[in-house]
Amino acid sequence: GINAEYGEMGSQDMTHRIVALVSGGKDSTYTIYQCVRAGHDIVALAHLRPPDTHDELDSYMYQTVGHNVVRYVSRALCVQLYEREIKGAPVEQGLEYSRTENDEVEDLYELLSEVKRETQCTAVCSGAIFSTYQKNRVEEVCARLGLVSIAPLWEREQETLLQEMVDNHLEIRIIKVASIGLNQSHVGQHASDLLPHFKATSKKFGFNVCGEGGEFESLVTDCPLYAYKIQVDKSEKVCHSHDDMAPVWYEKFEAVSLVEKPGLKDLGLRERIGLVSKLGS
Repeated sequence: GINAEYGEMGSQDMTHRIVALVSGGKDSTYTIYQCVRAGHDIVALAHLRPPDTHDELDSYMYQTVGHNVVRYVSRALCVQLYEREIKGAPVEQGLEYSRTENDEVEDLYELLSEVKRETQCTAVCSGAIFSTYQKNRVEEVCARLGLVSIAPLWEREQETLLQEMVDNHLEIRIIKVASIGLNQSHVGQHASDLLPHFKATSKKFGFNVCGEGGEFESLVTDCPLYAYKIQVDKSEKVCHSHDDMAPVWYEKFEAVSLVEKPGLKDLGLRERIGLVSKLGS
């Protein structure tokens, strides 16, 4: 059987050395938050980036918008980032996956093999919520590498989950829209401000409030785990397709900087969360 823990954090006495799959978006960041709160150690971040010639790659597996700010997420967290370029394509498009030559999943295998060699990690965490397609692929790669696959957000109710992320002080910037009910004006706004609109759009069109159907993608610019806040100094909105019903717009970052949050960079992730909850209470 595949060693996987979904919707839970595994047994209480087992502390994992986790490599976190990151995109910079809310799901992967909140997954790290949940793993840290459960007592696990985040030893590395892993990210697959599109080839340098592409801003936006239509990958079935990976969020690639905002990929050039992932290194800032690594610096904000003070956790080492391992990156690899996506060389494969979605060759095997069925729900189940087994090793397939030139598939983009094999890029993940190569990346995680390197991270395992260098960090002796025991588990991988990912922000999968509803994509069985993604979950199966992460599990398959983990099984080959003898790693546990952890996905604490799996099958969580989306509206509650997004509200919980906001309540736990994740500052979620919308960096891509591709859905009926969303347009250029929503790019660059924060999810906390858009929650009422998301809920209304969900009732009207069956929109996924967490963007699980690709409705939107996000970048977490600040959260309790960060020792630095990510500041977008200069960006432009780019139209990827002029669809009347659901135009696709994304934010292209031109200048990004880090703003230090006093007294946090010498603390571990767990201590940072503890400090924020003390301040909040």
